[in-house]
Amino acid sequence: MTTYLVRTDLTTSVTEPDDVRLLDWAPARTAATIQTGDTGPEFFAGWRPPRPAADLLLLGAAVYCADKTTRRRDTLDSWTREINLRLPVEDTAAWQSASFDTALRFLTGDHWEISPYKSDRHPLGQVAGVPPADRPVGLDVDGVCLFSGGLDSLCGVIDLLEEDPRRRLCLLSHHEGGQASTAQQLLLDELNEQYGAERIVSRRLYLRPAPANSHQARALPRFRENTTRSRSILFLTAALALAAAEGIETPVYVPENGFIGINVPLIRSRVGSASTRTTHPHFMNQLGAAATAIGVPNPVLNPYRLRTKGEILAESRNAELLRRLVPLSVSCSHPETARYVGRKQGNCGYCFPCLIRRASLAHVGWDDDEYAYDVFDEHDITILLNRRSRRGADLRAVIAGAFADRPDRDVLRNGPLPQGERAAFTGVWRRGLAELRAWLANGARGALTELMEPRS
Repeated sequence: MTTYLVRTDLTTSVTEPDDVRLLDWAPARTAATIQTGDTGPEFFAGWRPPRPAADLLLLGAAVYCADKTTRRRDTLDSWTREINLRLPVEDTAAWQSASFDTALRFLTGDHWEISPYKSDRHPLGQVAGVPPADRPVGLDVDGVCLFSGGLDSLCGVIDLLEEDPRRRLCLLSHHEGGQASTAQQLLLDELNEQYGAERIVSRRLYLRPAPANSHQARALPRFRENTTRSRSILFLTAALALAAAEGIETPVYVPENGFIGINVPLIRSRVGSASTRTTHPHFMNQLGAAATAIGVPNPVLNPYRLRTKGEILAESRNAELLRRLVPLSVSCSHPETARYVGRKQGNCGYCFPCLIRRASLAHVGWDDDEYAYDVFDEHDITILLNRRSRRGADLRAVIAGAFADRPDRDVLRNGPLPQGERAAFTGVWRRGLAELRAWLANGARGALTELMEPRS
């Protein structure tokens, strides 16, 4: 088991054994191993969550950094890790009754043990820009909306602002630099121009495990895990902290299409946590129950949980604006890798999110974006369909999954569904597969057409 000790007081001496890894929380300080960068305090400026929500945010940051610094390849099955996280909290009894371990195990596929220990120190108490008052201080918003720079979150913000002209939203982003950060800022600029800065408050969290430096008490391992499954808990806990600063009824909006939400494995080798569960309804329910148990009962709402990506686009409350901003959004799971082969950075065109994106845009007649690779280009498809190439693995899986004759029970392959909603989620899954088939069939030719022939 890999053990991490989370500290908010960096003045204490380290007496832990050498194999205990330190996750030191001190935003913007070089001594911190949870890095928030030079602009870290800007994220926290002007608001202060109640202590339970601050502890929850610290959990999300620690889980994310522990996930990225514990390599799967070092385990017996090259996947399942055992991680113990010792976390400073105010109310240890409440945390011991919460089931964060269970929620994390479902999310990442690992064995987590959250070990709370008593601390009177508020995690944001010493952060520059945070109001020093003992009571919570909010940003005077009506809700907090996750804003990744992707297509779903863009649709969500537009729909929420169009739905109620008086609604004021806090848009929460997380980034580590790169293309995702650029997309977020470009879209924020456009949304501010459209709706006015008085309706949009932006909070962009730069957070990652810090590289080693001489100021740290104990540096984290140099090598990083690239199969990160925990980013959504960082996103959600930060959003809940922001919402809780307003009050317990302030909602968190998570705009994510239902097809990706349940993320039914396309092929058998992707069963379990090999298929991400970022916004799977079972995980969302588990996290909500655990957050409520520690005193953060804010509602977490996904307005698109029973719609496909194509349906979201088709039903937009401002299709003209959405159509104009689509090219600025980045849905890709690795938007910077194209530069290593001298191609355009942004949406790669071959990862699973990019394929879903193209199918949804084709559904409304907008599939004219530029991608690093085009699955309908004769040269590119030759590269992607080469079975020695990992680059085309998602495309091959999409073709195998979309054109297979699959039973309804497959909808449960990535986890249980809420009671009474199995039929509704089965419908979302079937309609999402239909969008993929229609897009592929319309553009396919040559080798791609041969792979799409019906089979059982």
